Amino acid sequence: MQTLFGFLGLLSVIVYVISTMAIYSYLKDKGEKVSFLWLRIFMISYANRYKKLTKEETGNVGYLFYLWIVSINLALIFAILALFIF
Repeated sequence: MQTLFGFLGLLSVIVYVISTMAIYSYLKDKGEKVSFLWLRIFMISYANRYKKLTKEETGNVGYLFYLWIVSINLALIFAILALFIF
């Protein structure tokens, strides 16, 4: 069971990294000032910018924002479960 939660946590982290890079790429393509070197520190503000831009353009929040939020929360939950399930 611990291995399963560890695997699911790792999979969630991979999805998180991919969605982070996709948000970064989207913002860069739209001409927003984003820094790859500071990505880990400013990712929350980048995600909020992505949310605002997609809401203005389409009227809905982009799917990458939800993917980013869900994946990091699932990674945290699975990591806790993997550590504390014997």
